[in-house]
Amino acid sequence: MRTLLALLSVIAPSLTAATPVTIPVNASWHMQLDGKLQTPDRLVYDIDLYDTPKQTITNLKAGGRIVICYFSAGTWEDWRSDAQAYPTAALGKALPDWPGERWLDYRRDDVRQLLAKRLDLAVDKGCDAVDPDNVDGYSNDNGLGLTEAEQIDFNRWLASEAHNRDLSIGLKNAVELLPELGEHFDFAINESCYRYNECDGYSHMRSQGKPIFIAEYRAFNKNLCNRAANSGFRLQFFKLSLKGVGTPCD
Repeated sequence: MRTLLALLSVIAPSLTAATPVTIPVNASWHMQLDGKLQTPDRLVYDIDLYDTPKQTITNLKAGGRIVICYFSAGTWEDWRSDAQAYPTAALGKALPDWPGERWLDYRRDDVRQLLAKRLDLAVDKGCDAVDPDNVDGYSNDNGLGLTEAEQIDFNRWLASEAHNRDLSIGLKNAVELLPELGEHFDFAINESCYRYNECDGYSHMRSQGKPIFIAEYRAFNKNLCNRAANSGFRLQFFKLSLKGVGTPCD
């Protein structure tokens, strides 16, 4: 019996479930989804899941960075390595401003299985968290008849699958769904909420101690920086291409 107990005491730590990384609420951040990766002195890096080599992620983490891996969860992109695996019947209308991209029917089991593999890839590459994009397809002209209730169900499924893999997960845009989704996500990434007058929607999530990262695609604006600081948000200004380094408020 003593031998068995001793053995269990040795292996028990390896059986303890890991927990997702907690991103500091005031963390500095860098978001770059295209081009040669720049390495400014920021704590959090939001980078492309597919285009970023595993070694790059390893190196970033060795330098003390937290790595968020971006992928599209709500659209199909014809240039991705797994594009051919998606059934044609699951593809909706094209996104007008993004050639080669179409809305995706995330209600299908086969589609969710493929998206789960993207989360597995994030784990394999060593990502700390994920940034699934286009999780507001229901509010767009998607050609699939997606509803708000189906979107909420899908987004909750994404959060659950990420947490099951010990990944933190951010809610990308979809501000209007925060009352139903805020509890399920660990941070938020928003694009242009000041332009669309929707930043106030993050107040409850921020009061929970969750970081809110805001990207504005415009020139540096001190007035917006002051507003963001008063709200506890982390605002940064980018070029729409997301190829280089953005300009943070501080």
